[in-house]
Amino acid sequence: MRQLSANELDEICWKHISSLPYFRGMLRAVEHSLYARFDIPGPILDIGAGDGHFAGAYLTGQQCLGVDPWWQPLQEAASRKVYTLLVQADGSALPLSERSFAYAISNSVLEHIPHVQQVLNEVGRAMAPGGMFYFAVPNQRFRTDLWGMQILNALKLHGLASRYERFFNRIARHVNLDPPEVWLERLRAAGFSRVEYWHYFPKWALQMLERGHAAGLPNLLWKKTLGKWVLFPARSNPFLHYRKIRKLLDDPLCEDGTCTFYAARRDA
Repeated sequence: MRQLSANELDEICWKHISSLPYFRGMLRAVEHSLYARFDIPGPILDIGAGDGHFAGAYLTGQQCLGVDPWWQPLQEAASRKVYTLLVQADGSALPLSERSFAYAISNSVLEHIPHVQQVLNEVGRAMAPGGMFYFAVPNQRFRTDLWGMQILNALKLHGLASRYERFFNRIARHVNLDPPEVWLERLRAAGFSRVEYWHYFPKWALQMLERGHAAGLPNLLWKKTLGKWVLFPARSNPFLHYRKIRKLLDDPLCEDGTCTFYAARRDA
């Protein structure tokens, strides 16, 4: 990982905080700062392009093929004009020849996919020997470190705490909230035996994100009626929490982080 300058981190933070609800922007800014620490020149295969927001903020001119199974977000991604090509396809059936990409990314996507092993196998098939696959996912602490769950457990309402955790992660459509040991086994089966990983996003940040889902309801209204998440994008806007989030980017890694970033090398 290379070090990023203060100006680079300022730019990364503002790209996300100024255009997303702060709780989503916070996580995306941290993830962006992790990808930016690696040399990923492209062409890049992006598994789970979504609406293209992340690629629009992260890409700096690299050629990139975006893949997503859903048509509506792909239309929004196309409007951003950051992808070289967009393809509607399931990640378990990529319309690509073997060994076609040296770089692949997948940002906060794999945790949502029930058939994740099939998707990883396809990524492995599409990657050239020695190619690098970078991805970010929440880990098992997304189940145990939730603020609402800890409050309910402290009140000895353990049944409610368990139901709260299941509700939160069902709303978030999380399927695979797993520790590194599980991901390492999946990656080995897909042809990636050399893997490094780092935990990030401390508990306080997760709990800030968690509470932000309620505080961010006005953002949803603005998006539906005015077409943008943030009405007043200014660093001085107290509702954006810019300073606190920007400080998080200075030192994003932590051993007990609630998310994990992986760098996996395709076997020869």
